[in-house]
Amino acid sequence: MLHNKRMSPWTWVPSLYFAEGVPYVAVMTISLIMYKRLGLSNADITLYTSWLYLPWVIKPLWSPFVDILRSKRWWIVAMQLLIGAALAGVAFTIPGPWWLQGSLCFFWLMAFGSATHDIAADGFYMLGLDQHEQAFFVGIRSTFYRIATIVASGLLVGLAGVLQVLTRSITYAWSLVFYFMAGLFIALWLYHSWVLPRPSEDSDKVRRTMRQIADEFVATVVTFFRKPQMWVAICFMLFYRMPEGLLAKVSALFLVDSVRNGGLGLSDVEYGLVQGTVGIIGLTLGGILGGVVASRDGLKRWLWPMVMAITLPDLVYVYLSYALPSNLLIIDICVFVEQFGYGFGFSAYMLYLIYYSRGDHKTSHYALCTAFMALSMMIPGMFAGALQEAVGYPVFFLIVIGTCSLTYIVTWFLNVDPEFGKKQS
Repeated sequence: MLHNKRMSPWTWVPSLYFAEGVPYVAVMTISLIMYKRLGLSNADITLYTSWLYLPWVIKPLWSPFVDILRSKRWWIVAMQLLIGAALAGVAFTIPGPWWLQGSLCFFWLMAFGSATHDIAADGFYMLGLDQHEQAFFVGIRSTFYRIATIVASGLLVGLAGVLQVLTRSITYAWSLVFYFMAGLFIALWLYHSWVLPRPSEDSDKVRRTMRQIADEFVATVVTFFRKPQMWVAICFMLFYRMPEGLLAKVSALFLVDSVRNGGLGLSDVEYGLVQGTVGIIGLTLGGILGGVVASRDGLKRWLWPMVMAITLPDLVYVYLSYALPSNLLIIDICVFVEQFGYGFGFSAYMLYLIYYSRGDHKTSHYALCTAFMALSMMIPGMFAGALQEAVGYPVFFLIVIGTCSLTYIVTWFLNVDPEFGKKQS
């Protein structure tokens, strides 16, 4: 039963998941380009920003407290205010003498706020909607998360490029971009403070005790590590995306790095178009296709085509690093192909996480799976920049292709029910 029934889900579901996407992209993508423009080395950029994955790795440890302390609605509103303050903090520190230390501190605050917001928002989605509405709006929430990604990594990075031309100052331009994002989040905070419904199940009075939470957490962990094929599953979660873990951050830096350093030398406006728009469209279309074919024929039928899709398109970066094309259309096509393949192949990964999480405690088990997913990106990303600086872009991308063998090895040992994922007649 909802206390605020008059509010249509259309008034808050799209804006809530837009708010979920922006800070994640700010931490994981925008920070890369900003630090590159501010003169940081690739090794330092990938090391510092990979540590920012940590809140998503360990968020299962504090997710129970979101249940114990206050309502999920309260957590959503509070975290949006915190994220807005962290964005303003980044903007304030960029022009100062301690810009690196200060901005990293605020990025850390933003990352913890964003991870906590994810926990609360996903829980609130299930409380604020009935089952029919949950099914109907699942595509809407994904769409607006993608829109947030395009806006943040495409339009906002492009805006930074335009402001650099207008202000003739890199630091001032990026500071203005983060002030703009801070203002956006303050507006979202005010809007959601008013528009979010108040489900009776989300009342502060309906809370579990600390002992109940502790018992449930122990049961969750124990049953997670007692599942069949546990070690195979964990290796799959950690190594399936190993090539992407190496590629993700360095590929963005490669696109904007100067030609004399072996990069493509794209401006921020061009990067916003290539990676933040064309790339995201390819990623989204690949993900949609992956979901469609898996729901028709099952995960097992499409597992190996998806493995090839997530690995083989990485070859486009080998081509780009050797050919160094200046034609933006060629670069667009290459990035689209790689991102489309990644979106299609990533469907297998997400479906397997759901497959492994089946049974009792499936929600908590899925949260643990996503922790391993974040760890699979965090660890290789930490040393990817140092490796690239040691061997150069062309050899680095060849190494990425070599690590694709790990994806094939861990997939070989999987046992998946042939009926899993198929639409039941």
